[in-house]
This record gives sequence, C-alpha cells and structure tokens, in this order.
Amino acid sequence: MNSPIKVGQLYPGRIGPSVLAQPKNSQANAGQGTSFKEMLQDRLVHFSNHAVKRLEQRGIELKPEQLNQIESAIDSAAAKGAKDSLILMKDMALIVNVGNRTVVTAMDGNSMKDNVFTQIDSAVIIS
Repeated sequence: MNSPIKVGQLYPGRIGPSVLAQPKNSQANAGQGTSFKEMLQDRLVHFSNHAVKRLEQRGIELKPEQLNQIESAIDSAAAKGAKDSLILMKDMALIVNVGNRTVVTAMDGNSMKDNVFTQIDSAVIIS
C-alpha cells in the first residue's frame, strides 16, 4: 500500500494537501531524474493554505491518481468557461478557482451533509 507524505515535508500552498500518497518506488525514482517532490511541484493544480488546513483537519488523503482526476476536472470546467467550480469525488468535495487552478477548500463526506455550496458557477462530478 502507498505510504503517505506529510505536507510539511513538501511546499505548503504550492503543492498542498495534508497527506499525499507516495508511490512505493519514489525513492528509487529520485535517482532517475525526478523525485516525488519535484513531480508534485510540476502539478497543474495548487492548494491554498486554507485547503491544506482543511485537508489536515479532516484527515483527507489524496493519491496521485486522484490528483490526476482533479486536474482533468479542472480542465473540463475551464473548457466550459467555469470560474469557480465544485468538484465532487467519491466521499469528498473540493471548491476550485478554475482560473488559477487552485483548490480553495476541501471537505469530507460528513462535512458535506446539509451544506449549501455558494459562490460557484459549475460542478464536476468524478465517479
């Protein structure tokens, strides 16, 4: 199983989520040109400090494949002209500023219940 990396080991705000699942062979790959940290720096999605804090508080972990799904969802929203989008994934919701590709906040399934999402102009549902 993937072992998580704490965000304090990374670059808060730029990379972000509180815990990212690290591929098993990332240390082996570090000698082959790109480390896991460098790979995350090159991601096309950023996390605000607020989003990082919410992910930590709520114990939400993101795996590399989930980051890929988030990037694709942002691309889809941007293609439709969205500015601020709600991205719904299995048991989490993210509010994203599409223009600067930044996750503004995140919540888990329990936090989503009985909530009203405001100041969004679109929603992307990832199954």
